[in-house]
Amino acid sequence: MKILTHDTVIIRTGKDSGKTGVVTKILKDKVVVEGINKAIKHVKGREGRPGERIEFFAPIHVSNIALVDPKNGKATRVGYRLEGKQKTRISRRSGEVILPGTKPKKEKKNSTPHKKTKA
Repeated sequence: MKILTHDTVIIRTGKDSGKTGVVTKILKDKVVVEGINKAIKHVKGREGRPGERIEFFAPIHVSNIALVDPKNGKATRVGYRLEGKQKTRISRRSGEVILPGTKPKKEKKNSTPHKKTKA
């Protein structure tokens, strides 16, 4: 599959067509895109626990998404180019190199480091 985790994609068909999002999980032939294809699951209450509604992002088939071109922000197909001995992904629309999506950095909490105590 030419789509990788943390890639920015655009939705081509369905109720969310035209929206963009970041791929969070890859399944066999489907991907989960953050903020796209929101679904609600109703969970029945059990002993002492009330019922609830769980919201989650359902997977989308790969044929319904396209990678976003880094140069102009439009949908593009993915190609490959050999640079030396390394294989890089390129945009078929503009010819730009598509860098692998970078994982967003988590904010560090301002906490004091653990002090070692002598026993």
